[in-house]
Amino acid sequence: MRARTAVIPAAGMGTRFLPATKAVPKELLPILDQPALQLIIDEAAGAGIDHVVVVTSHAKPAIEAYFEPAPEVIAKLRSTGRDALADSLDRVGRDVRISFAYQDEARGLGHAVGCAREAVGDEPFAVLLPDELMGDSSLLAQMIDICERTSGSVVGLKRVPRDDVSAYGVIDPSGPIDSEGVVGVRTMVEKPKVSDAPSDLIIIGRYVLTPDVFDRIEQVQPGAGGEIQLTDALRMQAASGPFHGVLRDIRRYDTGNPLGWLTAVVELALDDPKIGPAFRDWLQERR
Repeated sequence: MRARTAVIPAAGMGTRFLPATKAVPKELLPILDQPALQLIIDEAAGAGIDHVVVVTSHAKPAIEAYFEPAPEVIAKLRSTGRDALADSLDRVGRDVRISFAYQDEARGLGHAVGCAREAVGDEPFAVLLPDELMGDSSLLAQMIDICERTSGSVVGLKRVPRDDVSAYGVIDPSGPIDSEGVVGVRTMVEKPKVSDAPSDLIIIGRYVLTPDVFDRIEQVQPGAGGEIQLTDALRMQAASGPFHGVLRDIRRYDTGNPLGWLTAVVELALDDPKIGPAFRDWLQERR
C-alpha cells in the first residue's frame, strides 16, 4: 500500500519559545504570512498525502481553531476585492482531510505517534515533525515511493560533522549509499558518544512508517522522564525487516528554536517574489 496519511505531532509546549507560546502554539508562529503548520501540510499534500492527522493537546485549542471555517472573514475579503487572499484562507483544511488525535501528557515522540493509531488505521503513513521545514516535497515523495517498493519503513537523513552526532539519532548503514541517496539501515543509536557513533548520518524529522510500528511502540519501555522514544520502535523494525534511509540535498530549516525560526523567516522572505527585493534592499541599508 502507498502512504496517503501523514501524522504531525503538535502537542508539545514549545518551551523554547516562551512566553510567546503560552498563548500561541509554536506550530502557528508565522513564516511570513503562513503558519509553520500550514507549510508542513502543503509539503505533505505535494507528496500525494490526502489525510493529515494532527496530534495536539486539549491545552492548545488554537490549533483546531485554525482549521475552522471563517465565512465572515472570507466574505469581507471578497467584498473588498481581495479574492486571492480569500481563496488562500478558504482552502485551509480543504485541500487535505484533517483529523485530530490527542496527547495530553508529554510522553515522547513515540507516544505521540502512537496516539494517532486509530486515525491512521492499518496502512503506511508519514510522520512530519513541525519544527522542520523542507524546501519542497521531493524528499517525502521519494520516501513514500521507497516504502511502497520495499514494504519497509524509511527515514530522512542528513550528514553532519562527526563532532555533532551526539545530539541526534544516528543510523548504522548496512551498505553504501546508492546514486539516489538511498541506504539500508541495520540499526540506529540515539545520541551516541562521538567515539561510538556508527556513522555521520543523522535522522531528520521525516519518516514513512509501516503500520506495525504501532505494535513496536507499545513494546517500548519508557525511558528518562517516562518518555517513549520513537527511535526504540524503529530499531525493532530495522532488526526484523527492510528499513532504509534517504539522504537528499534539500533545503531544510530547523525552526524549533528562535534562531532557527528567524533564519527560516529571513531566507524565505528573501526568496519571496513580492517582498524579497524590498527586504533585501532594507537589509543592505542596515549593513
